[in-house]
Amino acid sequence: MAKPSLPPGTRDFSAEVVRKRNYLFNTIRTVFECYGFGPLETPAMEQLDTLMGKYGEEGDKLIFKILNNGLDNPEKEKQTRAALEQVLQGKNSKDITERALRYDLTIPFARYVATWHHQLSLPYKRYQMQPVWRADRPQKGRYREFYQCDVDVVGSRSLLNELELGCICHAIFTRLRLPDYSLRINHRQLLSALAAQCGDASQLTIITTAIDKLDKIGIEKVKDELAQKKLSAAQIDLIASYLNISGTLSQQLEQLRSLLGQQAEAVTALEELQQLIEDLQYQHVNAVLDPTLARGLNYYTGTIFEIKAPARVSMGSIGGGGRYDDLTGLFGVPGIPGVGISFGVDRIYDVLEELQLFPEDSTLGTQVLFFNLGKEEMQAAFTQLQGLRERGIPAELYPESVKFDKQFKYAEKKNIPYIAIIGQAEIANQQVNVKNISSGEQRTVSWAALQTLSFNW
Repeated sequence: MAKPSLPPGTRDFSAEVVRKRNYLFNTIRTVFECYGFGPLETPAMEQLDTLMGKYGEEGDKLIFKILNNGLDNPEKEKQTRAALEQVLQGKNSKDITERALRYDLTIPFARYVATWHHQLSLPYKRYQMQPVWRADRPQKGRYREFYQCDVDVVGSRSLLNELELGCICHAIFTRLRLPDYSLRINHRQLLSALAAQCGDASQLTIITTAIDKLDKIGIEKVKDELAQKKLSAAQIDLIASYLNISGTLSQQLEQLRSLLGQQAEAVTALEELQQLIEDLQYQHVNAVLDPTLARGLNYYTGTIFEIKAPARVSMGSIGGGGRYDDLTGLFGVPGIPGVGISFGVDRIYDVLEELQLFPEDSTLGTQVLFFNLGKEEMQAAFTQLQGLRERGIPAELYPESVKFDKQFKYAEKKNIPYIAIIGQAEIANQQVNVKNISSGEQRTVSWAALQTLSFNW
């Protein structure tokens, strides 16, 4: 029999890792709740037509499609074979696949809002913390199954929403002891103005898709890709000038007004960017204007965000999002604006792990192990054990009466900090011996005192 293995891009999580991840989830969830956002969960799978066409051509290729049930039905054999040939050629067929695993949480959220908007109180503020799947090439920080933590508000066009999302970022990373993150901000209308300044607004997707690869491939290869898409030398030079804009916020704004100021979209975008970034910086949020930020997804219409990991780790983006003022229009319900940010928990985990920023108590499980010395001793130990559990102290009793050495090794392997021993003498005196494994300190306390003992010595 072949050795069992995991699908590429997926992982098993040990108890220690799960506890660290729960620390992350709880930190993020607490901040979301403080800002008035409520939880939402949607199914792991969606109808294929709900997802397709929403992420651009490259994104659509990464959607995991699910085969229909009943493919062993002899009556459908010919139909299934023909449909399978279509799928292998890159086409979709409802005869073989009608559903897919969700690619992100934003499109399912838009589908939810479009479905239930009559029953929602607008503006509607929700957060969602669930796994998503992408048929991507696995590498460091990039998985095929991973969690996203999204926070969105729909039904409002106020720039206050963007301000609060930036403050949420600051609150989360401050609590995670990661203050040197950066929140990069741009505006989709600024990119539209760039396309218009190039003389062809319809080239927006081509331009943003190329710009979105700047961090990975560099300016020269971006220019080569634009040339392959038939952009002229003058258009490419204009885009290169745009990408080379730098300096302080005021200097960047001045250069952008000089380059694109004649476009009406640029005027609106620059006003919003200046107000938002100045307001965020006043709230001590590490926000910067980054004209090179593109976010290739087609549904963004206004402000766009990307959260960058500290430069001392080689991770790059650990979150992102933006404004989408007609996403529900994709599902026949136009006119519901929205904005949100998604936090990449798996990448944030890798950053905290590399920088050793997880608190020591984030992996704490069982605090006390009662040794098993025999039937009568076990009964006495179990009664005391239950008392600790009722106090909320994680504790357990070794299941068999075996040598002390084996029970000690069990405690050490599970990183249990305290052991408790009740033998015949302890039963007679209604006492228990408690030992701190790390320090070697040992205390003998009464059963009554055990139930008030603080396990922090």
